[in-house]
Amino acid sequence: MPRDLPLGNGKLLVNFDKSYNLRDIYWPHVGQELHTNGDISHTGVWVDGQFSWLDAPEWQREMVYEPETLVTRVTLSHPDLQLGLTFHDCVDFARPIFLRRVEVVNRADRPREVRLFFHYDWHIWDAADANTVFYEPALKALVAYKQRAYFLMNGQVQVNAAEEMQVGISSWATGVKEFHGAEGTWRDAEDGELSRNPIAQGSVDGTLALYLPAVPAGATALAYHWLVAGFDLPEVVEHDRLVRERGPESVLTRTHNYWHSWVNKQDQNFADLTPELVDLYKRSLLILRTQIDHGGAIIAANDADVEHFSNDSYSYMWPRDGALVANALSHAGYSEVTDGFFNFCNAVLTEGGYLLHKYNPDHSWGSSWHPWVDGEGRPQLPIQEDETALVVYSLWQHYLRFSDIEFVAPHFHSLVVPAADFMTTYREEHTRLPAPSYDLP
Repeated sequence: MPRDLPLGNGKLLVNFDKSYNLRDIYWPHVGQELHTNGDISHTGVWVDGQFSWLDAPEWQREMVYEPETLVTRVTLSHPDLQLGLTFHDCVDFARPIFLRRVEVVNRADRPREVRLFFHYDWHIWDAADANTVFYEPALKALVAYKQRAYFLMNGQVQVNAAEEMQVGISSWATGVKEFHGAEGTWRDAEDGELSRNPIAQGSVDGTLALYLPAVPAGATALAYHWLVAGFDLPEVVEHDRLVRERGPESVLTRTHNYWHSWVNKQDQNFADLTPELVDLYKRSLLILRTQIDHGGAIIAANDADVEHFSNDSYSYMWPRDGALVANALSHAGYSEVTDGFFNFCNAVLTEGGYLLHKYNPDHSWGSSWHPWVDGEGRPQLPIQEDETALVVYSLWQHYLRFSDIEFVAPHFHSLVVPAADFMTTYREEHTRLPAPSYDLP
């Protein structure tokens, strides 16, 4: 299933599905380490003794991005609950911070308490075993961890009409899921109360709540929720401190401004293209950027649904796919993005001068279905030769576009010459056509 709202910064990538469920959390590489297994991490609301998850059919929803940014604008309305919600979500452009801003409109004719619930289904380092979730009382936050991955979940709410804000979660639950029939702590939220169990280990999840007390009739109240990632507890505590001290609104503002500047980095003449096509062009650039790892790997596709029926994914760097995307980005003027891709290819090129089938963002080999012998048991390279060829072609287009000889020159002897030598020699003896390889289009 495609993901409708990806948000990322090259290290932290989160995906929402078509029903506005948070599904995928990748970190510290785009597409490599998935910490949720693609399972639903639920978001819900309680008011007047009634509860609803945001993927329920009763919600009317519109899911878009703010123009020319990687900040969402998701509006939801529930006539029976007499509530309106507007979410603005983002991943900070530089730090591993995922932030959600919620405006809650009370459409009833009386003041009401509204409770927001944010659930996380953890499979840290792609596995449900040996995870831990605990409540950290000094920060009034939940922390999930396994080995060298830590995730801190916190929030802030508006407590009165004077717009005073209170930091820290209002309640929480930690518990077991996917084990002995346990569904998870998200079920605990459906009565509007959480158990406050302080810690759980194994196959676990966690749910936090933010209480908005006595939202006046017809009025709007504000809440923020954030998740930060790091390699140890001090690192996530520091990220949490930055959000607290600078204010969560600053994360939204700086991220909005960064991506707006990024996608408008140069004056472009769109001639007679309609505003809708120009918007689609810019939106495509922004979404492409979410799928590119900070180490240069351009990832084919990042969602976990494929794994559920094939036990593998498309979260790999195929040199062919990457070269085609890099070529488009070069012509769009984004050399700083494509430079990383060519550095990646230069680093993983084999001694024989060819690129393999696919790679992980950390330069390790991706899984492959290409055998190393032909049907008669004779050795054969497990490659798709056009993947090597297209990288050289794309690098040439990069040079024609930017004339950046200082960038291209170091790659000439380490990437271009070995790849070209390979392609000129990897031929059938009699026909002089390219020797066999796999999946040529």
